[in-house]
Amino acid sequence: MPTPPNPRERTRLIRAGLSTRVDGGRAVNPPLIRASTVLFNDVAHLQDIRSRRNDERLFSYGARGNPTAFALEDVITELEGGYRTRLFPTGLAAITQALIAYLRTGDHVLISDAVYEPVRHFAREFFERYAIDYSFYAADGQGVEALLRPQTRLIYAESPGSLAFEIADLPALARLAHANDALLATDNTWGVGYLYRPLALGADIVISAPTKYLSGHSDVVMGAVTTTQAAWERIHRSSDAQGMTVSPDDAWLILRGSRTLAARLPLHAAGALRVAQWLQAHPAVARVFCPALPEDPGYALWQRDFSGTNGLLSFALKDATESTAVRVADALRLFGMGASWGGFESLVTVSNMRQARTVADWSQYPFLIRLHVGLEDPEDLIADLEQAFRKHSLHTPKAAASRHANCTPGCKPKIRK
Repeated sequence: MPTPPNPRERTRLIRAGLSTRVDGGRAVNPPLIRASTVLFNDVAHLQDIRSRRNDERLFSYGARGNPTAFALEDVITELEGGYRTRLFPTGLAAITQALIAYLRTGDHVLISDAVYEPVRHFAREFFERYAIDYSFYAADGQGVEALLRPQTRLIYAESPGSLAFEIADLPALARLAHANDALLATDNTWGVGYLYRPLALGADIVISAPTKYLSGHSDVVMGAVTTTQAAWERIHRSSDAQGMTVSPDDAWLILRGSRTLAARLPLHAAGALRVAQWLQAHPAVARVFCPALPEDPGYALWQRDFSGTNGLLSFALKDATESTAVRVADALRLFGMGASWGGFESLVTVSNMRQARTVADWSQYPFLIRLHVGLEDPEDLIADLEQAFRKHSLHTPKAAASRHANCTPGCKPKIRK
């Protein structure tokens, strides 16, 4: 839009510097574009864009997305191998918006017992209010067929499961869902589209939190939903109707983090497996939960369906009391006390499994200590765990402490080829 001739000083100030077009090369990364208002050439141009924006991804208004966020959508779609992706303000928002988009009053949804715990709260608050029925099924996916109803419209999975990392047979769940005229949705935050690709295994909808590994720096929150082409329309229209979008600043931060994902994940994996094997050898530890360990019940499925592991693991102490778990966690110096994961730093939390699960009996391991192994040297993390154990008289015999002094071939993580 041209500036009128001979504008006054205030007008010149407002009109100056609006163009960013320059001759030369281009930046490596997409630029950060902040915008609420979007300008058009004329009325016809505005009307044309608005007439097409429900079906096409167009820059029409800040609440309908922005070019920086569109670039991040493309990254996630590429990782997940999907048709298109929508972004949401948080990972939980992505989950809840997907459930709202695909379920109606009178429907029934099956939810994994290993689901991210806030989803249970949402089910109580939302599903019961809007007469959507729900049931929980075993974290490993066993017994799902017996729970299916004619009204079951969605199976919601999380594999590996939250906290204890149970593995479900996703292709089998997909076959059951589709035979029942239902959709399969799964949370893939653990696999981040790089270690695990549920859409290739039969899922229709993949939900993730770029907050975690895609960001990698613990300074931004976001959620994403990626779907097949057949499942796209409902999440797309529902999201537009509810004004769902994300900050371009947040999208830019995650875009930047995504470029180093392939370099970071093998370091997380190697460190986590080193720590996990040390914990397995410790006499005070009852069990280590990590699907990349050969002793894990989900190991065969992990080998079949995954291309690697990440920095997450949990363990149970032989002293199964909450107080001992809390004292050990509180004594750690290099592990920050924090509920998230996926950043460069190591973290610890204590989980009450009898609250987090309703199908399985967790009386044997009622309290788990969950670790996220960051990019610190794993030997320093092991030393930190050892001093925490020693502080509470959970001593490590020298033989056990040195058993995995060097990572053996068995602890080498698989990485994407």
